[in-house]
Amino acid sequence: MTARVRIVLVDDQVLFRAGIKMVLNSQPDLEVVGEASDGREGVEVVRQTRPDLVLMDVRMPVMDGLAATAEILCDPDAPRVVVLTTFDLDEAAARAIQGGASGFLLKDSEPESLLSAVRTVHAGSAVIAASATRELFAHIADGGSTEPVPPSYGGLTDREREIFAHAASGLSNAEIAEREFLSEATVKTHISRVLTKLGLRDRVQLVVFAYRHGLV
Repeated sequence: MTARVRIVLVDDQVLFRAGIKMVLNSQPDLEVVGEASDGREGVEVVRQTRPDLVLMDVRMPVMDGLAATAEILCDPDAPRVVVLTTFDLDEAAARAIQGGASGFLLKDSEPESLLSAVRTVHAGSAVIAASATRELFAHIADGGSTEPVPPSYGGLTDREREIFAHAASGLSNAEIAEREFLSEATVKTHISRVLTKLGLRDRVQLVVFAYRHGLV
């Protein structure tokens, strides 16, 4: 039997946590191993339980989700973090993603969307909200505030740059494959190489990279 995905919930709303926990624990492959009502407690629970994934509210007392996410991701073998937000164009969520979170999820998402997001992020494909992330950064982007393109980008092949551009625009592997007349397996291989060459964790961080360096 495949090991369950171990999850920690960090949110100051007790009823919300209870509902999310019920949905997650109803699945044979998912398990909530810890809960916290603020960011500081969340950091401690994560370090105690060593989960695979953290669902982190953005706005909480004592320590907010931004600071907690940053602290968690500084640890060796840190879990992936998905931030929870009420607004789809939330600048706080954008800052969390810039800090290394693997995407964001709206609190009023359908249970099926929550379950799909958790499994997707855990699998490492991290296609969660890639197009939504692009829209988010397009919404808050400051004209002319981009950083110089790093030398690592120059190490990409022409094909890898094409794949990079498609992924940065929020296209899925299947959409890229159709557009470039490639197999999904080939696209996945290209994406993996691009992430490795650029030193990025996942697809969402690729979108952040593109906006940060004016490549979109």
